[in-house]
Amino acid sequence: MRRVLYIRNRARGNGVGGREQLSRLNEQLLGQIAGDRFESIELDGDAGIRKLFGYIDGVSDTTIRMVCDRLRDSGTRQVFLDGSNLGKLAKGIKTTSPDIEVMTFFHNCEARFFLGALRQSKSPKGLAVLVSNYLAERSAVRSSDKRICLSQRDSELLRRLYGRGATHFSAMAMRDRLPKVQVGRGEAPEERYALFVGGAFYANTAGIAWYCRNVAPRAPIRTYVVGKGMAAMKERLERHGNVTVVGEVDDLAPWYLGAHVVVAPIFDGSGMKTKVAEALMFGKKVVGTPEAFSGYEDIAAQAGWVCETADAFVETVNTANATIRLDFDPKLRALYEKAYSFPAAQTRLRSILEG
Repeated sequence: MRRVLYIRNRARGNGVGGREQLSRLNEQLLGQIAGDRFESIELDGDAGIRKLFGYIDGVSDTTIRMVCDRLRDSGTRQVFLDGSNLGKLAKGIKTTSPDIEVMTFFHNCEARFFLGALRQSKSPKGLAVLVSNYLAERSAVRSSDKRICLSQRDSELLRRLYGRGATHFSAMAMRDRLPKVQVGRGEAPEERYALFVGGAFYANTAGIAWYCRNVAPRAPIRTYVVGKGMAAMKERLERHGNVTVVGEVDDLAPWYLGAHVVVAPIFDGSGMKTKVAEALMFGKKVVGTPEAFSGYEDIAAQAGWVCETADAFVETVNTANATIRLDFDPKLRALYEKAYSFPAAQTRLRSILEG
């Protein structure tokens, strides 16, 4: 095993969202695989006006020189970049040391993600963010020896935008948070309910607003909305009835374990949705859109139901209410363990590093 340098942006590693969890997981996996031949760096700082040209998330001329100096001094031959937002760093490394193998993990197609955000909220700042991420991602695609995507959909997006797709795939994965001993529901209610989990970014807020307006009032069970930033939407989401907005919680486990079914009304975005793998971890079925199941197509029929309209959601939540018999389905849990768990991801990353 050659020396591996893992690099991420410091600010992105401090959150609790799906991307942040996956970043930390990747770092832990690489550390276990490479052992004492592993090193990690967190980038911080501001590139000033250069941000408009793709130098974002801690990448600047200064940090590029720092990384290149460290690579030279340590003799490291492999670099793992956590996100295509670090594309200008990939370009800098390959320009200075073309023999070093650069791997970039694409959490999604950033250009597609920020285009969706711009459509939801048009602003000069949103346009600038889109352009800077596009330029960074283009450099990542062109300068990476190995391009690791979550799904075939993301690979095709990269190919259409930049002319090259993934060289490797590693699906969404997350560390196991199922309690070894299940004791009560904690803060979760005792009633039967549908659960939506997600932070307040554009695809989640638009999707759950649509659901609360068109589906929840006609559903046979109440929907609980849990996630960072969602409390700010409480009045808007609850006005149509049969919805309770909880907002951010310290522990998602009681909410998942107490849920009868998980709903994922997501209509836009990129990458793979954390909430689907998370639901499987807790042995729960998912009622979601095709976008929610992007990357999970092979197991969608086992994991739950795919719906495209409000009427289909209402009918399917009724079906789930009437037919789900298990509070915890071991077959769903097995899907998580096989493809989306820590050991599954470790096997995939080991193969990518050593290949």
